Amino acid sequence: MHVIAVAALAVWMLAGATPAPAQTTALARQRADELLAADKALGSASAKTDGLAGLTAAFAEEVSVPVPGKGFARGKTEVIAALRANPALDSARIDWAPVRAGISADGSQGFTYGFMTQRLADGSTQPYKYLAYWRRDTEGWHAIAWKRARRADGKVDLAEQAPLLPGAFAPEAPAPALDLAEKAFSDDAQTIGLGPAFAKFGNADSMNLGGAANAGFVFGAEAIARLVSEGQPAGGSTLNWSADRVVVAASGDLGLSIGHIRFNERAEDGSERPAIPFFTVWRRAAPDQPWRYIAE
Repeated sequence: MHVIAVAALAVWMLAGATPAPAQTTALARQRADELLAADKALGSASAKTDGLAGLTAAFAEEVSVPVPGKGFARGKTEVIAALRANPALDSARIDWAPVRAGISADGSQGFTYGFMTQRLADGSTQPYKYLAYWRRDTEGWHAIAWKRARRADGKVDLAEQAPLLPGAFAPEAPAPALDLAEKAFSDDAQTIGLGPAFAKFGNADSMNLGGAANAGFVFGAEAIARLVSEGQPAGGSTLNWSADRVVVAASGDLGLSIGHIRFNERAEDGSERPAIPFFTVWRRAAPDQPWRYIAE
């Protein structure tokens, strides 16, 4: 009886120390719904606010935003200054709505993507798509990385998709180095080609914002591979890239890489082409699975 009691106590202590998968999943679903609602509420509030105040209310103080041709704007003050390079934004009204959220197993980090409309003072509108990576703190959810891209006019599906929920991860779990996954992604592109590398390092849930010719998002690694391989050599890549900074949830299943894309060859005049800022959201489907890009 003593042995049985000790064994039962050990099981009880372990159960108390590590949340069961069902508990982790319930927390993740709760936090995913919370994040989606927070993003939606910020977009609705912004629609009633002139200028950048509504948009930047979503940003954390340490937010990073890629600025084409200029690298990254880092920190809320620098981001606002970069956005104000377009004076029309001071009188614009910007609204948005997410269509999907993803969440880390510990519920501390997540991402959303969706559609945005910029309404200018002259009555014209500009359609966008956006991607944001969020961190939860004592005051709620704030975006630590954000970007948007112009989209083509046309009908898009505004229906909310089911949230991307995590696998059975512990609240704190070791994870393979995310910067090394990003490096392996780029290294493979140099040998097998850009398209095949995107097919290899993504999965069916992967999302790409698409170019200005795409009204909606591009889903699935194979479709993304076809998109990015246009104009690329069959067995290599004109580009290489690496992460300057990574952020990974304590649960080790969701992360963010922030870095620059570089051209392998110089411009025709011999000058070095400017690097292109990027950020990518990565996810591990299970503790024994590698990193795969999930949104970019």
